[in-house]
Amino acid sequence: MTTTLIRGGTVVTERGRRRADVLSRDGRIAAIGDKLEAPAGAEVIDVGGCYVMPGGIDPHTHMQLPMMGTVMADDFFTGTAAAAAGGTTTILDFVGPEPGQLPLEALAIWRERAAKSAVDYGFHMTVSWWSEAFSAAMASLVNDHGIASFKFFLAYKGRLMLPDEELIAGFRRCRDLGALVQVHAENGELIAYLQQKVLADGITSPLGHALSRPSQCEGEATLRAITMADIVDVPLYVVHVSAAEAADAIGQARRRGAKVIGETLPGFLAIDDVVYRAESFDIAAGHVMSPPYRPKGHQEAIWRAVETGTLSTTGTDHCCFTKAQKRLGLDDFTKIPNGCGGVEERLHVLWHLGVNSGRLTPERFVALTSANAAKAFNLRPRKGSLEVGADADLIVLDPERTRTLSASTQHQNTDFSVWEGMQIKGVVTHTLARGRHVWADGDLRAERGAGSYLPRKPFGAAYTATI
Repeated sequence: MTTTLIRGGTVVTERGRRRADVLSRDGRIAAIGDKLEAPAGAEVIDVGGCYVMPGGIDPHTHMQLPMMGTVMADDFFTGTAAAAAGGTTTILDFVGPEPGQLPLEALAIWRERAAKSAVDYGFHMTVSWWSEAFSAAMASLVNDHGIASFKFFLAYKGRLMLPDEELIAGFRRCRDLGALVQVHAENGELIAYLQQKVLADGITSPLGHALSRPSQCEGEATLRAITMADIVDVPLYVVHVSAAEAADAIGQARRRGAKVIGETLPGFLAIDDVVYRAESFDIAAGHVMSPPYRPKGHQEAIWRAVETGTLSTTGTDHCCFTKAQKRLGLDDFTKIPNGCGGVEERLHVLWHLGVNSGRLTPERFVALTSANAAKAFNLRPRKGSLEVGADADLIVLDPERTRTLSASTQHQNTDFSVWEGMQIKGVVTHTLARGRHVWADGDLRAERGAGSYLPRKPFGAAYTATI
């Protein structure tokens, strides 16, 4: 293992900032202090004028995911290499059993796929079907395999959606195992109805995707999930919050003390549904994801929720497809593979939109991109912190550097970017993943298989949603 001294920067955590050097040795942070001496043979990175922060944790990715007749464009190597280029050093991906497939069988498949990962990774388990066999397997997933979070879908009727009866049973099982419940909150019954109505009205273009998934569907499902989790008494994590109604429901629940955490994506802070009216099918379809980008006004509501702490983590829902793959739905919007990229741009976009505008402090940026996810998913203190003994997952961000985001220069394995042409100020110049210098000012040094699996312990009854 290498020894590296990052010298001359301002160290930022969610609690504050100070001028300090950071020494990493054998994959861990060995020392933090003023004017540290470089050991013999150490790599020295001079970062005067820059910020040194914990590597990003993306709690929501879908690498190498089979979907709608194709497979997501990034595998675990290309996706995690792109993550490293953007300052993310840990991902949490979703294991997705096929209907009827035992979750332990699916986990073995995902472990094999993820063995090529360039950065550390952990897993959530999607509860894609329900039975006594699935329920029984959850004990082994939690206690033997370190999967302490389970995702339930209130959407995708006929595929992933579970009825309320099974949701409640699954929530109760998570409570008993000390696991965290996650939900994709959209009303699947209403969406199925609206999809058929929109198609019957002759709308087959990507616009139909947005029209069939209005924000009320997200708001209703979010409140329903919160109500079930509250009554069952299990902590809840709501993924990819895009709608004002959903953010309001989370805020009200948190104010009364409910154990609810909300996650949003950078795109929901900036992009509105006008993208679905683009003349180019490739542009409109390239933005198709669920939930969709919302009408103007929701973006400001999501910003307010981020600023007040109602939404306290950011992910990407990284699930990118090429233009050719999106054209599977050329004649029917319901057949467009759902998903967008973002694992490489998340930190850059959030810094540019949030810190440069004064809406976020650097400390709050660290909380939103790393520290809060580490707390929410029981990775602390190994991840998401700058403490002696923690993993040497570090990034250097130059607040004065600029660059233009484009599909032509990204490392994600797709020919489309929702951020095409956006000029950002504040660039990650160096990324260390457990002490390995994987991104060196434009030089991507990611190694296939260098990432390690991160088993996580259950939370038990003491879980609190204080982040």
